[in-house]
Amino acid sequence: MKEVIEQLIIELREKNPELSEDKARTWIELLVSDFESSYAKAGYDYQGTAVVEKVVRQWIESYGDKIHEFAGNNPKYAHLLHDS
Repeated sequence: MKEVIEQLIIELREKNPELSEDKARTWIELLVSDFESSYAKAGYDYQGTAVVEKVVRQWIESYGDKIHEFAGNNPKYAHLLHDS
């Protein structure tokens, strides 16, 4: 999964050059974690990293260029992504 995360970070930064590598990593880790936990809470069996990768890649394609705007509107993520 580490290689998948590294590739997704690259893709997110290509889609949204405003993000530093650290913030892109934080976003990818949050998206992966949220998807996995939501999928489990819904009662689905774990389908492996391929499903996680596919969904996160779709999110990057759809929302990656404006994902940095989301943090300001969602306190769940804002404290993790604010500038230090």
